[in-house]
Amino acid sequence: MEMKTPQIDERFFLEGPHPRFQELRFVLRVLLEFIKGFRALHFVGPCVTIFGSARFKDGHPFYAMARQLGARVAGLGLTVMTGGGPGLMEAANRGAKDVGGRSVGCNIQLSTEQQPNPYVDRTVTINHFFVRKVLLFKYSYAFVIMPGGFGTMDEFFEALTLIQTRKIYNFPVIVMGKEYWRDISALMERMLAAGTISSEDLALLHYTDSVEEAADIISTELKKFVFKPQPSPFRILGEQALAFGKGHFKWH
Repeated sequence: MEMKTPQIDERFFLEGPHPRFQELRFVLRVLLEFIKGFRALHFVGPCVTIFGSARFKDGHPFYAMARQLGARVAGLGLTVMTGGGPGLMEAANRGAKDVGGRSVGCNIQLSTEQQPNPYVDRTVTINHFFVRKVLLFKYSYAFVIMPGGFGTMDEFFEALTLIQTRKIYNFPVIVMGKEYWRDISALMERMLAAGTISSEDLALLHYTDSVEEAADIISTELKKFVFKPQPSPFRILGEQALAFGKGHFKWH
């Protein structure tokens, strides 16, 4: 077995019990990372998080779809939030910037040194996937699932699980690319037939290939909720809100 240095990363932490002091150090590092994320993103909302693959580049039809969607969401007065990386994340952030909207990213530090894309107004880079995922869900009122791989599927089912178990409100989950996700949709139908999910669970999902339809669903569904006003920054703490390039989303 390969010998590992006692650095407190996720691989080391998840190997099992370690000396208590090292595990405490890990917990404190996670706490500081949460605080870092909260400070960076506290004043960026309200957001719509758009998930999707980092591997679809400019010129691909899915890239164009994500870019159009980012522009349309920003046009509603909402902030586009993504994982901050390349591919469809870049496309969605780029679309928001195309129309002067607000665009933020929650990037992940990987061994491949994924860099934040250049189309974000504000970004935070996180070391741990579970911290990043909390941040991607904490500030958003709708979730759009673009075509993607394992990471996107993880976020897809995380959204469904949080809503199904009522850990978050019944925010819209929009799945774009009906043919791409056809087999996942069929699997969910088999789950329904087997009784492992209910028809109400399937009703959480909106499948579409239309950017306009996706934007209309977001606008219609979000107006069903009543939310507290967004917080104001304290300049004495160095806090600063993003400029409202396209105006506020009108909840009512």
